[in-house]
Amino acid sequence: MSENTTETADRLLAEARKKTAREQSPALGKAALIVGIIALVVSPISIAGWIGGVAALVVGGLAVRNPQTAKLAKIGMGLGFLAILVGVFFFTLNIA
Repeated sequence: MSENTTETADRLLAEARKKTAREQSPALGKAALIVGIIALVVSPISIAGWIGGVAALVVGGLAVRNPQTAKLAKIGMGLGFLAILVGVFFFTLNIA
């Protein structure tokens, strides 16, 4: 019985380590930053700026939950918001 308990404990510990490694991955925060930068670059094309900005806000919102990626996620969200504003500016400029 002790051997079976040890195997179960080892298996649970390995699963917990895998889950923790996934949660601490900075990939989502980096993705939010990259999407925010791309959205800002394409924001003079108003529709592309809106879509990219919303995508940056969504990815950043998902990444901000992880304390390790929160800073990158907030920067990406800020760039996404700025891309939306620039897109709106160029849209109104084209209309006027």
